[in-house]
Amino acid sequence: MPAAANDPRLEALRTAPLNSWVALSEDETKIVAVGATYDEVVKNSEMAGASDPILIKTPKDWASFSL
Repeated sequence: MPAAANDPRLEALRTAPLNSWVALSEDETKIVAVGATYDEVVKNSEMAGASDPILIKTPKDWASFSL
């Protein structure tokens, strides 16, 4: 089984809402906050007590992206 299949960060991103800002925990294993805008996800992550989240903008559709 490929290592990516067991990657907690990829699992978290697979469950993230599309076309949103997402705050991942510092260890990148779980979503700690979501927002429609950058400012909203920053505010929500602060309210969730995340000290140093990783902020990511999810695409409108994962299928159109290739890495």
